[in-house]
Amino acid sequence: MQPLIDNARTFGQRPEEFARLAEGQSPQVLFITCSDSRVVPALITGARPGELFELRTAGNIVPPYASDHPTSEACTIEYAVEVLGVQDIVVCGHSHCGAVGALVRGDDLTAVPAVRDWLAHAADEPRSADSADPAVAEAVQHHVLAQLLRLRSYPCVEQRLASGQLRLRGWYYEVHTGAVREHRADTDSFESL
Repeated sequence: MQPLIDNARTFGQRPEEFARLAEGQSPQVLFITCSDSRVVPALITGARPGELFELRTAGNIVPPYASDHPTSEACTIEYAVEVLGVQDIVVCGHSHCGAVGALVRGDDLTAVPAVRDWLAHAADEPRSADSADPAVAEAVQHHVLAQLLRLRSYPCVEQRLASGQLRLRGWYYEVHTGAVREHRADTDSFESL
């Protein structure tokens, strides 16, 4: 923890670098990814402060849209689309995902009931040809596509997609190599960016 504290102490000693951020934000991308500490959106994309609007959830799950029971995730998506006017939404899954792995393996999650109940929002049960694969690559990629479909059910997303003002992108990040792949609709596969 001490190195993190030391960096935080010196971080604010360069106010000239951050003054423009007080004027507001205008990110072009909503980046939805997992809470996993190995996945760092700004590091992956090279984004500077103000360039990405981030939504991090366990397993990069997009919960079902329900206007009568708003969630923090739905509020973040709606704000990004309607207020900030993002032009792209990226759902980025990653290799070695504990949440997707637990679903694929059918892990007993009774000791962590909040996690168990959250993972019930996964849209589809991720499938994998090899549940023993620690990277759970195939399952994660399927899971990313399921979350993209879920996003389409959000009214603000549906409207912006229909008007051509928004694009959805599915990414897969390999934590063990740093490689990023994007889903290509024409080949229905994840390919290098």
